[in-house]
Amino acid sequence: MIDIPSVIPHRYPFLFVDRVLEIESGKWAKGFKNVTRNEWFITEEINYVPSMIIVEALAQLGAFVSQKGEKGLGFLSSFKGIEFLGKAYPGDRIDLYYEVIKNRRGFVIGRGEASIGSTVIVRAEEIMVFVQSERNL
Repeated sequence: MIDIPSVIPHRYPFLFVDRVLEIESGKWAKGFKNVTRNEWFITEEINYVPSMIIVEALAQLGAFVSQKGEKGLGFLSSFKGIEFLGKAYPGDRIDLYYEVIKNRRGFVIGRGEASIGSTVIVRAEEIMVFVQSERNL
């Protein structure tokens, strides 16, 4: 099992990856987020996960792909080609997938997909994550 706090500094309420299931370093990662009624963004008016939080979850997962055994701090730098195709509600498990397109000088550019079961709810053509090495902080 992958120790999330040892890779990214995010903690509740800003950690949006519950578990990283698999990683092929420098290539792709799979993980998930379980949605509960206790999430700070679930209210009486909005009873689903805001789509941009799912994009942030994909970016957080992207920080795991770039790791080469050193700690650092990942920042969502940019994104494009985002499609919002559905919603996630309390009780859902959002399966996350991030695949690297390019990885240069700390900038990891990849595509992402979030789904519930076999239904894709968010697709990202490009998500750029800047990972700053801990030694450069």
